[in-house]
Amino acid sequence: MEEEVEKKAGRSEAPKAPPEPENGAQEKIVISASSKKVAFATDEEITVAVEKGSGDQTERDAVLAQVEAEKRLALIRAWEESEKSKAESKAYKNLAITESWENTQIASAEARIKQIEEEIEKKKAEQAEKIRNKLVEIHKEAEVKKATIEAKRVEDIIKVREAAAKFRATGYVPRKLLRCFGS
Repeated sequence: MEEEVEKKAGRSEAPKAPPEPENGAQEKIVISASSKKVAFATDEEITVAVEKGSGDQTERDAVLAQVEAEKRLALIRAWEESEKSKAESKAYKNLAITESWENTQIASAEARIKQIEEEIEKKKAEQAEKIRNKLVEIHKEAEVKKATIEAKRVEDIIKVREAAAKFRATGYVPRKLLRCFGS
C-alpha cells in the first residue's frame, strides 16, 4: 500500500510532511470538482481525518501524500487558470489593437479615395471648361471666317457686275468664257 501512495504522489521515497506555514498551523487543500475552487483545511482537520483511520503511520503518510498531491494539483490548476487568463487578455488586447489599426487604415484609404475623386471631379470640371472655351473660340473663329468669306463673295459679285457692265458697254466678250468652248 505504501508503494501505491508513493506512486500516486510521484515520489520514489517516503513522503515528507509539508513545511509548516508561518502561523504554525498546517493546511490541507480541498478542491471542489464542480466549481474548481480551492479551500484550505487546518492542521486539526487533518489530524481528525488521520485519527478516523486505524491510526497506522502508513495511513497517515498516505493522507499526507494525498494532501500534498491535492495541493500540487490545486497550484497547477491555479497556474493554468492564471496563464489562460493572461493569454485571453493578451489576445483581446491584440485584437483590439488590430481592429483599431484596421479602422485607421480603412478610414485613411476612404479619405484618399474621396480626395482622389474630388481631384478627378476638379480636373474634369477644368477640362470641361477648357473644352467649352475652345468651342467658343472655334465658334468665334468660324464666324470671322464666314464673315470674311461673305465679304469676299460680295466683293467678287461687285467686281463681276462691274466687269459685266464694262463688257456690255464696250461689246467685248470675255476670253475666259470662250476658253471652255475651244476658240
